[in-house]
Amino acid sequence: MSRITYLLRDAFQNMRRNLLVVAGAILAIFISLALAFGALMLNEIVRVNTLLWQEGEHVVVFLKDIEDGISNADHQSLQNEILSFQEVESVRYVDKAEAWEEFQTIFADSPSLLDISDQSIVPASLRIKLNEIERYRDIEFRLDGQPAVRKIVSPGEVIERLSDLNAVLNRLAVGLAVVQGSAAVVLIANTIRLAIYARREEVAVMRLVGASNWFIRVPFLLEGMLEGLVGAGLAVLSVWIGQQALSGIDINIVQLNLPEGFFLRWAVAFMLFGSLAGLVGSALGLRRYLRV
Repeated sequence: MSRITYLLRDAFQNMRRNLLVVAGAILAIFISLALAFGALMLNEIVRVNTLLWQEGEHVVVFLKDIEDGISNADHQSLQNEILSFQEVESVRYVDKAEAWEEFQTIFADSPSLLDISDQSIVPASLRIKLNEIERYRDIEFRLDGQPAVRKIVSPGEVIERLSDLNAVLNRLAVGLAVVQGSAAVVLIANTIRLAIYARREEVAVMRLVGASNWFIRVPFLLEGMLEGLVGAGLAVLSVWIGQQALSGIDINIVQLNLPEGFFLRWAVAFMLFGSLAGLVGSALGLRRYLRV
């Protein structure tokens, strides 16, 4: 135990001696892993919403009502027409009463809004499930302009926008993460080289008195691992804060919560990766500047 304490204390002392360079290495690890973790989370959000959309109702057609000169018979006629479409699996009619119940459920946390609202503000709708979900634009095109149709919406449009954004951000995040991650390894290696140079006389004395190579190297390896671990910890913390902020946003059409256990699993993986990156940087510094 005393040997472990000595090695850890030695590693922390090395970090304090080169605080500015250490901070730069930690910052580089933090940026690279935060970008990669953020891109991973966005990708998972897109995947979850795509699955939910595929399993649910793919197109919602809001209907005009009697004030617009449209009757329930017109609604039924449109529903029968949609059911005749080859790509449609089912059509569910939601009348104004049921739509009002949904509205009250969705905005249950906004009593002031419910106080000034009533059933007249929510239209009846047709909820369409497709056999081929990729055909939702065809359905929108065929129904657009129908006399009984007030508005057509589909979660597919939101999912496509999220997918496009996710593709762009993934490429950007991966590129920046590679650059920043490489810079972090180089900075950690330089930190170790500076630490070795500053302690060159102490290292020489340790060799003369018979200290083993690993006893000399371990504090420097621990230093690199600690720098990587701290950088990864800051990245995980920042992404967690962002995830908590997102989960607090109530968007009915998009699911922003991650599956249970997803964050914890990847947080541990990124912490381990940060430590490994620090270890690699230390090993590179040691290989050249601490010869037997």
